[in-house]
Amino acid sequence: MILSAFVGHYPRRIVPKSFVVSGILSKMFLLASWRFNMILVPWRFVKCLMFPAALALAVPPAARAQMLEIPLTVAGHKLTVEVADTEGTRVQGLMHRRILPENRGMLFVFREVTHHAMWMMNTHIPLSVAFLDERGLIINIADMRPQTSDAHAAAKPAKYALEVNQGWFAKRGIKPGARIEGLERAPPAR
Repeated sequence: MILSAFVGHYPRRIVPKSFVVSGILSKMFLLASWRFNMILVPWRFVKCLMFPAALALAVPPAARAQMLEIPLTVAGHKLTVEVADTEGTRVQGLMHRRILPENRGMLFVFREVTHHAMWMMNTHIPLSVAFLDERGLIINIADMRPQTSDAHAAAKPAKYALEVNQGWFAKRGIKPGARIEGLERAPPAR
């Protein structure tokens, strides 16, 4: 089957359906017109219009303004973390950031104690994640590469995840079984 495609006022283009299905046109955004013809719009243009709106919907206004920060201590090492305690802030995490200062991180507070997993889509900073149980004990630590969709999961059911710059735990000799102090300052998950 052949799809007829138009690009604004440009000449008509014929696009085989197999190209669309196989993802060769993945950089194009398809919009259906009122005549059921397909209009191909460059993804760059659509992204410029849609990204701010999508970001506004993904993270509530209060979360965008400023997240709660709390101090934590790990084996005598101090760390200041932003708290991701809502669905929107947990989904956003450290996405789209270019730097994370030393001794800073993000604490994810989950509603349920279960096998949580993290990934690095749209995250530009290499990170290490520690999964913590309800008592604040580190279950396991995983290093995560930027811009990947690999799942990094808790080895046992976890209540928290703590993301820091990659190697932060290793440089300080912090291993599974260490206790994170100060979690009582974090609000419960909403």
